[in-house]
Amino acid sequence: MLANANIISCNFSSFTSSTLNDPKLRTSLQSQNLKPRISFLKPTLKFSAFLKPHNHASSILEYQRKGLVQICHGNLTNQNSEDPAVEKGDSLEGGVGGSGNGGEGWNWSTSILLLVLWGALMYYVFNLTPNQTPSRDMYFLQKLLNLKGDDGFRMNEVLVSLWYIMGLWPLVYSMLLLPTGRSSKSKIPVWPFLILSCFGGAYALLPYFGLWKPPPPPVEETEIRRWPLNFLESKLTAGISLAAGLGIIVYAGLANWDDWKEFAQYFRESKFIHLTSLDFTLLSAFAPFWVYNDMTARKWFDKGSWLLPLSVVPFLGPALYLVLRPSLTTMPISLNPTTSKSE
Repeated sequence: MLANANIISCNFSSFTSSTLNDPKLRTSLQSQNLKPRISFLKPTLKFSAFLKPHNHASSILEYQRKGLVQICHGNLTNQNSEDPAVEKGDSLEGGVGGSGNGGEGWNWSTSILLLVLWGALMYYVFNLTPNQTPSRDMYFLQKLLNLKGDDGFRMNEVLVSLWYIMGLWPLVYSMLLLPTGRSSKSKIPVWPFLILSCFGGAYALLPYFGLWKPPPPPVEETEIRRWPLNFLESKLTAGISLAAGLGIIVYAGLANWDDWKEFAQYFRESKFIHLTSLDFTLLSAFAPFWVYNDMTARKWFDKGSWLLPLSVVPFLGPALYLVLRPSLTTMPISLNPTTSKSE
């Protein structure tokens, strides 16, 4: 809907020519704020319209047919009134091309649901997760951090793969959230949550998801050339992440059946492995949305929409998108605020 369009909504009433001369009728019409003078049509005229494009107070359309005069008046909004379409258009203002939904789909109810989900997860983490082997968990953590030498114990290959791919997820989310996942309508920065995600994963990112208010702010050309955007926008960084993730997943896939059964037992007993597995699942579940958000912000949805179904593939889908997406340095739209189109 165009905010400045002259749209006439008609409630037709039929009057005879004699009725129009009634003073009571004239008084009634004046009480309805019909400011423009009512012009009675001559018999030789068939149509006469009065539209004032710069004054939207009212519009009167007169039409005479077979002795009857039909008066059509539309109540149009004036320049000081609030137009929902204008408000929606204003909400689409933002940098980096703006998100595809312009932030309309991310409202207070979404934020509340995400924060409730985060609170429920925290309760589950501290009260309901299995914790049968705390000493073994500490031993596994020391082995994975290379704090223990070779003592002859063979680590589970699936667990090793999960550990290393969790180290790549913060990099992938940093590339998805900077700069297109930043908030222009909130003073809460994204970078503290990305740093905390290196240690807390999705448990650290979920509060930001709940507080996020799109669209993203504009990005200057000089900012793209500086750290960290020059690193996160690099195709080399994206390619290395994809190659490393593919190698780790192939390594886990080649593990024998006994390793997978042993990992399933660890999941039921170990707090450390249980939480890490849940963290991987959450990061994989939220990644397709942020792929979509980044894709629409870069105005690449028409060409890259085929990557959305692939983004549900854990890690590999989002990593492949990061390799193929257009760079901000090649997009003039990324340098200044623009209004995205919503249909």
